[in-house]
Amino acid sequence: MAKVTVYDMQKNPVSERELSDAVFDTQVRGYLIHDMVRSQMAARRQGTAATKTRSMVAGGGKKPYKQKGTGNARQGSIRAPHYVGGGVTFGPAPRQYGFKLNKKVRRAALCSALSARFQGNEMLVLSEMKLDSISTKSFAQIIRGLEIENALIVIDSSNPEVELSARNLYNVKVLRAEGVNVYDVMKYRNLVMTEGAVEILEGALAQ
Repeated sequence: MAKVTVYDMQKNPVSERELSDAVFDTQVRGYLIHDMVRSQMAARRQGTAATKTRSMVAGGGKKPYKQKGTGNARQGSIRAPHYVGGGVTFGPAPRQYGFKLNKKVRRAALCSALSARFQGNEMLVLSEMKLDSISTKSFAQIIRGLEIENALIVIDSSNPEVELSARNLYNVKVLRAEGVNVYDVMKYRNLVMTEGAVEILEGALAQ
């Protein structure tokens, strides 16, 4: 099994632990990561773009002028698409852009993303992550001490002090283990996890 050094918040090594090969040291399948990111981004689209058809725009329901005798082309309604203020033909309509990926595909994609970070030496495991109070300044100092600038930090449980302290740091995001996803793992250059978060992910993803 793969092994990783566990550090404290000052980046002093405190222990060593084994990692599940099925989760953190599996084959990195780029096409699965690509499909999962596409799925996540598509699901985030609002899909609210819309235009009014000729049945929706304001306007009279009768003919603008009689059929014959005016010398003009015959017209049936001022709501027709070729009139200014008329309805739009083949315009966008509200829709859902998301598409389904099978559960096994989603799991394999997340394992590939985690493995990519581990195999690229871009993953750091901490014994714990905690603060005495909510302080962006203190949290930023911890991040600098860990020698990382762009990171996804995964914690094992609710921790308001850490979560709120990281809110205003544009290059850092804090997630609980149950919220880990492929998009965020790949978006941030480094992955920082607590030991508890590693255990939760191994329990959820290991076969």
